[in-house]
Amino acid sequence: PGAILFDLANGGDKTWGEFPPYWDLGRQAVAAAAKEFALGNAGAGLGATAGHLKGGLGSASVVTADGLQVGALVAVNAVGSPVVPGTRTLWSALYEQNGEMGSPPRTLPDGDIALDGLIKGFPGGNTTIGVIATNATLDGAQARRVAIMAHDGLARAIRPIHTPFDGDTIFCLATGTDGDAVNPEGLGAIGTLAADCMTRAVGRAMVEAESLDDLVCYRDWLAR
Repeated sequence: PGAILFDLANGGDKTWGEFPPYWDLGRQAVAAAAKEFALGNAGAGLGATAGHLKGGLGSASVVTADGLQVGALVAVNAVGSPVVPGTRTLWSALYEQNGEMGSPPRTLPDGDIALDGLIKGFPGGNTTIGVIATNATLDGAQARRVAIMAHDGLARAIRPIHTPFDGDTIFCLATGTDGDAVNPEGLGAIGTLAADCMTRAVGRAMVEAESLDDLVCYRDWLAR
């Protein structure tokens, strides 16, 4: 399976004939895989947008005391906004760990949150794509459950999410290097951590992104 941020309708030269450049780009991405990698405008985050702001690539992870590892990687390209209406607060700020988001403001709106004027998208224009990776031993059904739970992480970080204009997709990978099969209780714990990491990854994508052309990044917008 695979997923992309659709960019065939964004202008530019598409006269590549039978050999689109994406094959080579995919191979280059695999060859460049490493434990340390760039966020923000890197990779799939380059042309991403999130509401009225520049989107980007974000990542977050957690390691429990007993050695369980859960990580999230996400390309934030959503119709919805990562910012609480009427404030400069990221929805994901509450989940920040160790200043990973630059300690953004955590203010609440004075009144009710507006419910109108939130969706201004078009078909094929947006999607947020992510992956959860863990060292737990999961079968296919369990990995699917973790991916489902991880979508809650998107819902905590972006509003609205899963709109008719979004193609939001999360995959789950499990290496199986952390021991025996997981029981339902353990699976729920992994899914919870996955959702938390996904929320944090969205926040990191926003603070790591840089302004590009007429797209203003969160940090520059916050400084105004």
